[in-house]
Amino acid sequence: MNLNEIAAELVAGCREDRAKENLEKLYAEDAVSVEAQDFMDMGRETHGRDAIRGKHEWWEGAHEVSGASVSDPMPHGEDRFAVIFEVRGKVKETGEAFDMKEVGVYHVADGKIVREEFFY
Repeated sequence: MNLNEIAAELVAGCREDRAKENLEKLYAEDAVSVEAQDFMDMGRETHGRDAIRGKHEWWEGAHEVSGASVSDPMPHGEDRFAVIFEVRGKVKETGEAFDMKEVGVYHVADGKIVREEFFY
């Protein structure tokens, strides 16, 4: 897959609630995910596709999403693209409501996402 195909599939997967399914298809086995801050002492960086899958599972288990939107992808050269995510929901443990907006920057090499970075 080329950059535009990967970007389009990532966005479609997020919009259609199949982001976890897309991990195998779109991400390199040794991909790295970087958060803007450390959550729950998990560290800012997550290494490997399986660990990124675990991060998705943690998010789903800890949060109840009541609304979300995903922008169209914004390519940057031949090896990166960005997406804007907006999410409304609440933290399951505390009931605290949140409105979140973040930018995801995805780095692509050899037809796979090798690094994602989130800014919020």
